[in-house]
Parts: sequence; C-alpha cells; structure tokens
Amino acid sequence: MVVHESRSEAPVHYIREGPPHPETLVDFRIALTSMDRNGLEKALYDVSIPGNPLYGKHLSIEEVNSYTSASAHSVTAVTEWLTENGITNLKLESAVHDYLIFSAPVDVANDLFDTEFHSFVHAPSGKRTIRTLQYSIPRDLVSHINVVHPTTSFDLVKPLSISVSYGKRSSEISSSVASCSNTITPQCLQELYDIPTTPATQPSNRIAVPGLIEYWAQYADLQAFLERLRPDMPSNTTFSVETIDGGTNPQGPEYAGYEANLDIQYTVGLATGVNTTFISAGPNNTDGAALGYLDVVEYLYNMTEPPQVMSMSYGFQEWWLTPSQAQQVCDVYMALGARGVSLIFGSGDGGVSGAERNDTCTEFLPAFPGGCPYITSVGGTYSINPELSTNFSSGGFSGYFARPSYQEQAVAPFLENLGNTYAGLFNASGRGFPDIAAQSHNVEIVTGGETVYINGTSCSGPIFASMVALVNDRLIAAGKPVLGFLNPFLYNNTHIFTDITAGLPNAGCGTGGFNATAGWDPITGLGTPNFLKMLEAAGLSNDD
Repeated sequence: MVVHESRSEAPVHYIREGPPHPETLVDFRIALTSMDRNGLEKALYDVSIPGNPLYGKHLSIEEVNSYTSASAHSVTAVTEWLTENGITNLKLESAVHDYLIFSAPVDVANDLFDTEFHSFVHAPSGKRTIRTLQYSIPRDLVSHINVVHPTTSFDLVKPLSISVSYGKRSSEISSSVASCSNTITPQCLQELYDIPTTPATQPSNRIAVPGLIEYWAQYADLQAFLERLRPDMPSNTTFSVETIDGGTNPQGPEYAGYEANLDIQYTVGLATGVNTTFISAGPNNTDGAALGYLDVVEYLYNMTEPPQVMSMSYGFQEWWLTPSQAQQVCDVYMALGARGVSLIFGSGDGGVSGAERNDTCTEFLPAFPGGCPYITSVGGTYSINPELSTNFSSGGFSGYFARPSYQEQAVAPFLENLGNTYAGLFNASGRGFPDIAAQSHNVEIVTGGETVYINGTSCSGPIFASMVALVNDRLIAAGKPVLGFLNPFLYNNTHIFTDITAGLPNAGCGTGGFNATAGWDPITGLGTPNFLKMLEAAGLSNDD
C-alpha cells in the first residue's frame, strides 16, 4: 500500500468530531484513469485555437469518450482488488470518466484504504461529512486509479454573490449610460458593451444555468423583471427547467433565491431570444457539493446536443479539494469544452483570499474553478466612464494548475512589473485568473417580488455568457461553428476588451491585494468585453 492522497489538516470551519459508528455505510466512487488524457487536451486546443486547421471542428461524445474512458485492464485490476477485499456491490458507471461505485461500512473502508475515517462538521452550516486526511491504495493500482471520493477533499459550494440590498425604484430608467453609475440594468449593459436588443433567431442556440443548494428561479420574478427592465421584450418570455439529483424548482416568494433569479434574469433578459434552461441540482449526489457541482457538467456532457454556453455562479476554495480531485473536475470541463461548450464562471468574491473574504490567511487562496485552465473566469467591475476594478473580485494564480500557453504572453508582463511584491504568497507559475471582467456592483434584479441590488461576480458571469450566446446565435445563422472553449480566442483577440487600469485592489489575507494595471491583471483579466468587437473577431459583422 502507498499513500495516494493526503492533506495536513481539514479546511477552516471544519471540526473533527471523532470516528463515526463502524457500521455507517459510505458511498464511494473510484475514478479510473483515462486512457489518453493528454490526447484530449491536444484535441481541445486543436479545435479551440484560431488559425488551427481543426478550429471549430468540435468533437462528438464518442470521440471524447475514446480519450476519457478507462482501459479494460484498469477496470479489471481495480475490480479484482475490491472483490478480493469483500466488496461485492460494485457498479461500473460511465459519465465523462469511468467510475467504480460501491458502498462499504466505515470499518471495511478503513481496512481497504489503510486509513481512519472521521466525522467532520462544517461549523457555519452544521453540515456533517465523513472524511479522512490520508488514504492508501495498492502500489500496482496507482496507474489505474485517479481519485477516490469521499476521502480527503472537503467541499461546500457557495454562491458567489457577496451582498444583497433591498430597495424600491425611485425613477424610470434613463436612456443615458450616465444614469448607470449607481445601478446596473440590462439597458445599461446594452449601451455599455454594445449588446444588441434584437432577438436571437436560432432555436438550436441554448444557455444552461445551473442552480445548486436550494436556490430556485421564479417565473413571476422574471416576468416582473422583464416588465420593468426589458419592456421591449414579451413579459411572458420564460425558461425551461431540467432537474438532476432529485432537484426541484418550487414557486412562490418563500422559495425565491436571489442567486438563481439573478442568473436567469441576466440570461433571459440580456441574451434576448436565446433559449435558456435552468438546471436544478438536488441533494442526491454521491457525497458532497463538489459532486453535485460535477454532476451538472456530466449531465450536460451526456446530452447528444448540449447547450453551447453554461453560466455558473457557484464556487469554493481550491484547497478544499485535493489536487487529484480538482484535476478530476477540471478534466470534465476539458471534455465539455472539446464538445463545443463555453463554460463561464464568476471568479469569486474574496479578492486574493478566494471564494470568500478572509483577512487571516497567510498565503493567497485561489478560488475554484477559476484556476482550471479549461473554463473562462469572469472578474468584477463597478462604475462607468471609466469602469473600475472592484475590491471583492477574486483573482490570482492557481496553486494546482500550471499556466497554460494561451495566456503566457498576457500574464508575463504583469508578473514582471509586480517584481518581488507578495513573493512567496502565491504560485507565480500558476494559471492566472480571471480571464476577463464585467459589471458586478449594484446589479438590479427582482426576487420575491422585491427590487434587489446584487454585488458579486455572480453578476458578471451571466452577463458575459449572454454576450457569448448572442455571438453564437449569429455564427449558427451564418453556418459557422460556435465559439466553444473561449480562452484561446479571447487571448488571441485582446483588442475586443476595454482594458481596466484603475480602481480598488482585491484585498485579502491581510494585504492590499493586486491592482488593476495596463494589460492583463489578476482582478479584471484582459478587461471588459465589447459585443461588436467580439462579433468582428469571430469573422462576422453587425449586419450578419
């Protein structure tokens, strides 16, 4: 037996209570090693880098599976080990990767993985979970097993919106962008980023908006939002709902979730005419919010024709996951990107302290999945003329993922100018995030029948996702492939962004954090997008 994964301590707020009852059943998933992970990464970049002969020729699910599936030898070797140790309720499940799934009592699992499982409680929420700080597997299975869950990864997904304020509208919206200096509405964004008001035309064009941890999207709130802020749209414009893991979407003011309403209102209400699907993930995932997080993208992946854009406004700290578990999730994003899906996430709202504000951390904490190189991370701005960086916009450098080649030219000047500032507090060779930014302060929504103003990168994510969906609509109409995995396109066309060079630093961990500077920076990325320039970079004109 050799140690496969370990961590020195549980994340902050998790308290070890002691060993659970030895007969407590735990549901395990062993992720088997893919046959050709590196081959899939090459295929992803081949279809995503402008100018490559394969650009836009996205892969089918069968083609991706040929890379991600486990070998028959891996399945047999791990199955034999488990059955020799008394595990008989085995099931092989294929999602993006192949998993061996089984249940085992705690005492059996302790012997199987040469470890000691404990019960941990997340103090703020009261959520209890069974985990260990180290586990082992047979040496001859190391090349066959990627990760075992639940073991050493701690996960508690949280929405990225940091603050909510309630209020009533005091005046009608002015047609001038200058009126948007205090409150952001769809009309502000249309004028600020040149987003069209004309409806999309392609019925195959779709946006997926996941909802987690009992945040539910309300039809009545969307109608009130459209009546008030998009009077040029039919107020009965709505969204479809799909559920996984026992998810639901109950209606009524008592069920209104600001996160879900924000995401739906700034996709339906900004990507005019694009079909929007709310995917409600329930509690019945294998164990832990990260798998609910993973279940959403595996659900999309298994569709014959998945939505071309997904906007997600939930995240957590990178170090809550082990490197292997983070890689496992990130590789699912890689697979979905290879199929032509743009994955867009708010960067987080804790500045350099990651997904949540923390002034006591002794090194910068990157948020997840912002550090994953196969997604597009969107930071936050506020104000107009000029737009400025927000102090909560998460950004920095992944501790797990190396900097991808597509952003090296953009990130290197920032690091050179930074010099030795914060040396040792972050991984200077890590993937830099966010990639871009958009408005994220005082964004107006309706929830529970009330006007609400939201701060957080939960706002900026769906705003940019809507712009991508509208570009895709025109690409589909022109008979061209959709944008798919965005980052090589974005970093190859930096002129489509308005560079944000001033504002507030993203403070955290007892420091002032990073500043917005000329060029890419780890608070606003490449800057804020312009739709007409995006369209032109995609080979279209505004007449298309």
